[in-house]
Amino acid sequence: MKKSLITLIAGTALALTSIAATAQMTDPTVGGATMYPTKNIVENAVNSPIHKTLVAAVKAAGLVNTLEGPGPFTVFAPTDAAFAKLPAGTVDNLVKPENKATLVKILTYHVVPGAITTKDLKNWIKKGNGNYTAKTVEGGTLTFTEHMGKIRITDEKGDTAEITTANVIQSNGVIQVINTVLMPN
Repeated sequence: MKKSLITLIAGTALALTSIAATAQMTDPTVGGATMYPTKNIVENAVNSPIHKTLVAAVKAAGLVNTLEGPGPFTVFAPTDAAFAKLPAGTVDNLVKPENKATLVKILTYHVVPGAITTKDLKNWIKKGNGNYTAKTVEGGTLTFTEHMGKIRITDEKGDTAEITTANVIQSNGVIQVINTVLMPN
């Protein structure tokens, strides 16, 4: 009887460990939508219910083909709520054809070459004595720091964003979801 109970407990523990491991291996969600590592940045972003503004802006800027390319890229992807923090009319103005160059500049400021995870950023921040600076595709810089376990990003104007959903792996890079639109100089 005692041996059966121990066997039962051990079997239950093994099953729970297996379930927990399987749960950790599932694809992450963004805004409730599953993101698939076999899809590219654009394919996953289109399915994200919290990135409608970003997707519309990428289309207006003509950057779809670039972000569907082989990369790898890390996109610091502002949510719809992040775009809503901008002054009224900003997004509507930016997606006008005559403002395409400005829109491209802002969007490419959110992209860094390479597939960068938060583990990478934390290591680089530690090696950099508290901060790490990365060059964006636009040519500007973003500064990364860590505060209470969260990665903060400071743009060239001194505004900060925080990574709210980390390490959404794509076939051509990584999406790091952020809560503020970053602005270059």
